[in-house]
Amino acid sequence: MDIVEMAVKDAFRITPRHLPDRRGSFFEAWRQSEISARIGRPYRIEQVNFSISAKNTLRGIHGTKVPPGQAKLVTCVQGAALDVVVDLRIGSPTFGRFDTTLQEAGSGIGVFVPDGLGHAFLALEPNTVMNYLCDTEYVPGTMIDIQALDPAIGIPWELTGTPIMSDKDAVAPTLAEVAASGVLPHYRPALADAVR
Repeated sequence: MDIVEMAVKDAFRITPRHLPDRRGSFFEAWRQSEISARIGRPYRIEQVNFSISAKNTLRGIHGTKVPPGQAKLVTCVQGAALDVVVDLRIGSPTFGRFDTTLQEAGSGIGVFVPDGLGHAFLALEPNTVMNYLCDTEYVPGTMIDIQALDPAIGIPWELTGTPIMSDKDAVAPTLAEVAASGVLPHYRPALADAVR
Protein backbone atom coordinates (compact mmCIF):
# COMPACT_ATOMS: atom_id res chain seq x y z
CA MET A 1 0.00 0.00 0.00
CA ASP A 2 1.05 3.59 -0.53
CA ILE A 3 0.71 5.91 2.50
CA VAL A 4 1.14 9.57 1.52
CA GLU A 5 0.82 12.67 3.69
CA MET A 6 -1.93 14.99 2.46
CA ALA A 7 -1.91 18.81 2.11
CA VAL A 8 -3.16 18.87 5.72
CA LYS A 9 -0.23 18.07 7.99
CA ASP A 10 -0.43 14.67 9.76
CA ALA A 11 -3.36 13.42 7.60
CA PHE A 12 -2.57 10.51 5.29
CA ARG A 13 -4.14 9.02 2.17
CA ILE A 14 -3.77 5.24 2.00
CA THR A 15 -3.99 3.66 -1.45
CA PRO A 16 -3.85 -0.13 -1.62
CA ARG A 17 -2.29 -2.13 -4.42
CA HIS A 18 -4.88 -4.35 -6.11
CA LEU A 19 -3.96 -7.87 -7.18
CA PRO A 20 -6.34 -8.77 -10.03
CA ASP A 21 -6.95 -12.23 -11.45
CA ARG A 22 -9.78 -13.99 -13.31
CA ARG A 23 -11.92 -14.10 -10.12
CA GLY A 24 -11.74 -10.33 -9.53
CA SER A 25 -9.16 -8.71 -7.29
CA PHE A 26 -7.72 -8.67 -3.78
CA PHE A 27 -6.10 -5.89 -1.80
CA GLU A 28 -4.75 -5.26 1.67
CA ALA A 29 -6.61 -2.17 2.93
CA TRP A 30 -4.19 -1.38 5.73
CA ARG A 31 -1.65 -2.98 8.01
CA GLN A 32 -1.26 -1.82 11.62
CA SER A 33 2.54 -1.91 11.57
CA GLU A 34 2.77 0.22 8.42
CA ILE A 35 0.19 2.80 9.57
CA SER A 36 1.76 2.97 13.02
CA ALA A 37 5.22 3.51 11.52
CA ARG A 38 3.96 6.25 9.21
CA ILE A 39 2.02 8.18 11.88
CA GLY A 40 4.73 7.67 14.48
CA ARG A 41 2.67 5.88 17.13
CA PRO A 42 0.70 2.67 17.61
CA TYR A 43 -2.73 2.81 15.98
CA ARG A 44 -5.26 0.71 17.88
CA ILE A 45 -8.94 0.40 17.02
CA GLU A 46 -11.44 0.75 19.87
CA GLN A 47 -14.64 1.65 18.00
CA VAL A 48 -15.98 0.97 14.50
CA ASN A 49 -18.70 3.17 12.96
CA PHE A 50 -20.64 3.11 9.71
CA SER A 51 -22.70 5.88 8.13
CA ILE A 52 -25.23 5.25 5.36
CA SER A 53 -26.12 8.33 3.33
CA ALA A 54 -28.52 9.27 0.57
CA LYS A 55 -27.02 10.86 -2.53
CA ASN A 56 -26.22 14.57 -1.99
CA THR A 57 -25.92 14.17 1.79
CA LEU A 58 -23.29 16.48 3.28
CA ARG A 59 -21.93 15.35 6.67
CA GLY A 60 -19.56 17.46 8.74
CA ILE A 61 -17.27 19.20 9.34
CA HIS A 62 -16.89 17.18 12.56
CA GLY A 63 -13.95 17.19 14.94
CA THR A 64 -13.38 16.20 18.55
CA LYS A 65 -12.08 18.18 21.52
CA VAL A 66 -8.56 17.23 22.58
CA PRO A 67 -8.47 15.55 24.99
CA PRO A 68 -10.03 13.06 24.53
CA GLY A 69 -9.58 13.25 20.75
CA GLN A 70 -10.55 10.51 18.33
CA ALA A 71 -8.35 9.62 15.37
CA LYS A 72 -10.02 7.65 12.61
CA LEU A 73 -9.31 5.79 9.41
CA VAL A 74 -12.19 6.45 6.98
CA THR A 75 -12.99 4.31 3.93
CA CYS A 76 -15.94 4.18 1.53
CA VAL A 77 -17.26 0.60 1.38
CA GLN A 78 -20.34 1.24 -0.82
CA GLY A 79 -21.13 4.04 -3.27
CA ALA A 80 -18.83 7.05 -3.58
CA ALA A 81 -17.99 10.17 -1.62
CA LEU A 82 -15.96 13.34 -1.85
CA ASP A 83 -14.06 13.03 1.43
CA VAL A 84 -12.54 16.12 3.09
CA VAL A 85 -10.08 16.67 5.92
CA VAL A 86 -9.73 20.16 7.50
CA ASP A 87 -7.00 21.21 9.94
CA LEU A 88 -8.69 22.62 13.09
CA ARG A 89 -5.52 22.87 15.22
CA ILE A 90 -4.73 26.41 16.34
CA GLY A 91 -1.05 27.10 15.60
CA SER A 92 -0.71 24.33 13.02
CA PRO A 93 1.23 25.24 9.86
CA THR A 94 -1.81 24.05 7.89
CA PHE A 95 -4.58 25.53 10.12
CA GLY A 96 -7.78 26.04 8.11
CA ARG A 97 -6.39 24.18 5.11
CA PHE A 98 -8.29 21.25 3.60
CA ASP A 99 -7.58 18.36 1.27
CA THR A 100 -10.03 16.21 -0.67
CA THR A 101 -10.07 12.55 -1.68
CA LEU A 102 -12.49 10.84 -4.03
CA GLN A 103 -13.43 7.64 -2.25
CA GLU A 104 -15.21 4.95 -4.26
CA ALA A 105 -16.26 1.51 -3.09
CA GLY A 106 -13.83 -1.07 -4.35
CA SER A 107 -10.91 1.35 -4.58
CA GLY A 108 -9.88 0.64 -1.00
CA ILE A 109 -8.57 4.18 -0.60
CA GLY A 110 -8.63 5.29 3.02
CA VAL A 111 -7.96 8.58 4.79
CA PHE A 112 -6.29 8.75 8.20
CA VAL A 113 -7.71 11.68 10.23
CA PRO A 114 -5.63 12.34 13.39
CA ASP A 115 -6.67 14.15 16.57
CA GLY A 116 -7.36 17.82 15.95
CA LEU A 117 -8.53 17.54 12.36
CA GLY A 118 -12.09 17.83 11.11
CA HIS A 119 -13.76 15.44 8.69
CA ALA A 120 -16.61 15.88 6.22
CA PHE A 121 -17.91 14.19 3.10
CA LEU A 122 -20.49 14.55 0.35
CA ALA A 123 -22.25 11.33 -0.74
CA LEU A 124 -22.06 11.11 -4.53
CA GLU A 125 -24.23 8.00 -4.93
CA PRO A 126 -27.35 6.61 -3.23
CA ASN A 127 -26.69 4.50 -0.13
CA THR A 128 -23.08 5.57 0.23
CA VAL A 129 -21.57 3.71 3.19
CA MET A 130 -18.53 5.06 5.03
CA ASN A 131 -16.57 2.97 7.54
CA TYR A 132 -14.68 4.62 10.42
CA LEU A 133 -12.02 2.73 12.40
CA CYS A 134 -11.58 4.87 15.55
CA ASP A 135 -8.71 4.74 18.01
CA THR A 136 -10.88 5.68 21.03
CA GLU A 137 -14.50 5.35 22.02
CA TYR A 138 -16.65 8.43 21.43
CA VAL A 139 -17.22 10.59 24.51
CA PRO A 140 -20.58 12.45 24.40
CA GLY A 141 -20.27 16.23 24.50
CA THR A 142 -16.83 16.36 22.89
CA MET A 143 -17.80 16.84 19.23
CA ILE A 144 -16.88 20.06 17.46
CA ASP A 145 -19.18 21.04 14.56
CA ILE A 146 -18.11 23.51 11.87
CA GLN A 147 -20.09 24.73 8.87
CA ALA A 148 -19.07 22.63 5.83
CA LEU A 149 -20.21 25.48 3.53
CA ASP A 150 -18.03 28.09 5.30
CA PRO A 151 -16.79 30.29 2.43
CA ALA A 152 -13.62 31.12 4.37
CA ILE A 153 -12.61 27.45 4.17
CA GLY A 154 -13.83 27.23 0.56
CA ILE A 155 -14.28 23.51 0.04
CA PRO A 156 -15.21 22.92 -3.65
CA TRP A 157 -18.21 20.67 -3.07
CA GLU A 158 -19.53 21.20 -6.64
CA LEU A 159 -23.10 20.77 -5.38
CA THR A 160 -25.82 20.14 -7.93
CA GLY A 161 -28.57 21.29 -5.56
CA THR A 162 -29.26 21.94 -1.91
CA PRO A 163 -27.41 19.30 0.11
CA ILE A 164 -29.14 17.08 2.65
CA MET A 165 -27.75 18.01 6.06
CA SER A 166 -28.60 17.25 9.69
CA ASP A 167 -30.20 20.10 11.60
CA LYS A 168 -27.04 20.67 13.63
CA ASP A 169 -24.77 20.63 10.55
CA ALA A 170 -27.03 23.10 8.76
CA VAL A 171 -26.68 25.67 11.56
CA ALA A 172 -23.08 24.90 12.55
CA PRO A 173 -20.86 27.96 13.10
CA THR A 174 -17.99 28.99 10.84
CA LEU A 175 -14.38 28.08 11.57
CA ALA A 176 -13.68 31.67 12.71
CA GLU A 177 -16.64 31.56 15.13
CA VAL A 178 -15.53 28.24 16.60
CA ALA A 179 -11.92 29.45 16.87
CA ALA A 180 -13.12 32.54 18.76
CA SER A 181 -15.06 30.34 21.19
CA GLY A 182 -11.84 28.73 22.43
CA VAL A 183 -12.86 25.07 21.93
CA LEU A 184 -10.51 24.21 19.07
CA PRO A 185 -7.46 22.11 19.91
CA HIS A 186 -4.00 23.62 19.80
CA TYR A 187 -1.37 22.10 17.54
CA ARG A 188 1.29 20.94 20.03
CA PRO A 189 -1.13 19.51 22.64
CA ALA A 190 -3.03 17.68 19.88
CA LEU A 191 0.21 16.05 18.72
CA ALA A 192 1.10 15.11 22.30
CA ASP A 193 -2.38 13.67 22.90
CA ALA A 194 -2.08 11.56 19.77
CA VAL A 195 0.75 9.61 21.40
CA ARG A 196 -1.55 8.35 24.19
